[in-house]
Amino acid sequence: MTSPLEDLGYPLAFPIEESVAGLDAPEPALGQAHRARVRSLGGMQKEALVTDARTGTTWRLASDEGEYLEGDDVAPAPLAHMTTGMVSSFASEILALADERGIDVRDLEVTQDSYYTMTGSALAGTMTGGALPVDLDVTVDADADEGTLRDLVGDAVRTAPVYGLIDGVHDSAFALVANGEEVAPDRVTRLDGPVEADPEGLFESIPRDADERQPPIVHRTGRETEPLPDGDEKYTSGEGSSLSEDQDRILHLRGTCTLRADGTKHVAVELFSPIGTVFEFVSDDPPGRGGEGRAPDPMTYVAAGIGFCFMTQMGRYADIVDADLDAYRIVQDTHVARGDAGGSGERTPARSSPVETHVFVDTGEDESFARELLDMSEQTCFLHALCRTDLDGPNVNISNQL
Repeated sequence: MTSPLEDLGYPLAFPIEESVAGLDAPEPALGQAHRARVRSLGGMQKEALVTDARTGTTWRLASDEGEYLEGDDVAPAPLAHMTTGMVSSFASEILALADERGIDVRDLEVTQDSYYTMTGSALAGTMTGGALPVDLDVTVDADADEGTLRDLVGDAVRTAPVYGLIDGVHDSAFALVANGEEVAPDRVTRLDGPVEADPEGLFESIPRDADERQPPIVHRTGRETEPLPDGDEKYTSGEGSSLSEDQDRILHLRGTCTLRADGTKHVAVELFSPIGTVFEFVSDDPPGRGGEGRAPDPMTYVAAGIGFCFMTQMGRYADIVDADLDAYRIVQDTHVARGDAGGSGERTPARSSPVETHVFVDTGEDESFARELLDMSEQTCFLHALCRTDLDGPNVNISNQL
């Protein structure tokens, strides 16, 4: 018996033809804007259409979960998308800034360890997701001294667009539609302005002749991450472990970004807690920004990761409280701006606006459940936690291999 994603027959990542109507994106409020439309497919499976406002390019991406959430493990977890976006954003900025400063980088490897927390009781309404500072190990092959490389990497990390999401406090805003009727949210911040159109119909417009690129942009290796030798009791795994009503655990992912011969970036993501399957990704920057648009850019993966993670929390909460949630969808906008790390004048870090999300739910429950679902999904979403937490770091370690 196949899963919904497998029944669709699509690659895990492919570009959407520009002829598909309705795939617009918001006007950038800062510099870059991405609109992610995400829908549930059944179980923990979801698909997203992410549109870059500056290029007009739309990528279709897919997500699933492993046995820890009783998923089918046929597509990467949401946090794997986010890890890919973050580590490739830092790598892209290191290369771009090196080019601006006349530093010849022959090779680069960036390894990012990301940590998240989940504590409290779902039934008591105290379960809360959290985000911790990331660790970055950067190895650069370049003719530059230690101080020059330290300045390069430090400036690049702070000016990378994704840094805008983790620097400072950004409380996300929401609109809610339940069974076709707009519902005023309860605890979360309410979005101003009209609600975006329900994206369900757009997914039916996707061309059915999408071809898998070789090598694939995203693929499952089939390898399971080896447990860390120093993992403790908060490093959990096991079938259904993430569906427990009461939790006190740490999640840990590692993304390793390297440069490919064609100039694109390869990212391998390992899940140490809970133990999960290794997925590999390809990322590329758009034309004019250091790439050729051959794969999703870093912020496309980031936008997809935030949307997928929030959607996972919706399905997970409904499962824990045994509520009727037939289908759910979102339209989510992210706005970021690259910082200024020029040689003269004041250097400024990357910036971000609060993530804006329009939520659509089809449910046999009442409006109070829809509000509760939204509140608890935001409260338990690791990546909305990342946005609303002023994180220190990243903690950066730099080495030069000549």
